[in-house]
Amino acid sequence: MHYHVRDIHRWGKESRNLESMDHERTTDPAMNELLATVARELAETAEETGVERLEPHIHEAIAATPRDIFVAPEQRAYAHRDTPLPLGHGQTISQPFIVALMTQLAAPGPEHKVLDVGTGSGWQAAILARLAKEVHGLEVIPELARQARSRMETLGLDNVVIHEGDGWQGLPEIAPFDVIVVAATAPEIPVALVEQLAPGGRLILPVGAPRSRQWLTRVEKDPQGRIRQRHVLPVAFVPLVRSSG
Repeated sequence: MHYHVRDIHRWGKESRNLESMDHERTTDPAMNELLATVARELAETAEETGVERLEPHIHEAIAATPRDIFVAPEQRAYAHRDTPLPLGHGQTISQPFIVALMTQLAAPGPEHKVLDVGTGSGWQAAILARLAKEVHGLEVIPELARQARSRMETLGLDNVVIHEGDGWQGLPEIAPFDVIVVAATAPEIPVALVEQLAPGGRLILPVGAPRSRQWLTRVEKDPQGRIRQRHVLPVAFVPLVRSSG
């Protein structure tokens, strides 16, 4: 069982001025404001993350995926705020800054097969679907999985399949994956997910115990199968809980 990110903790960072964005603006003022906020957050954390700004195609994928579709009706007024929001079932939709950063770090490409662990409402999976050839979302709560499937149909995203299952186990029958993104923290990197990562692939996930220091972590598997990992940014996520089934 998984839970989505609640918030990101920032330690002692002073704001820096952001140069004007060179990406095209959307026709939605609320989305424009959200994207501008995300851009400021990326600039402010660039020394830690190595990500100063989004690649244009990732910016466009986020802009094309309205967050209000993926939140509960009573939360839609807050959908374009840079904050996590409750989904029900003890889950939340992740903070847009974190979704953007994780997508940039994952670097999905047009020929890639992607695994999205902890799909929740499906926002991250929908963004990934605009960037990759094939996306598999894995969600342990049946009602959230059904809702995510419905949203993909509404958006016409026919390259996404939503599965019900335990995120710790991944989807070995569909592996390997070029990219794996995980939206909940584990005390250690799940072995099954590393095994399901293709040579040359990237796994982005928070690592650490709940209520203690966690690190957003980028794991890479080189063409020879050797593993390299890098701590990117201190974060606070709720735990990736194993299925009881």
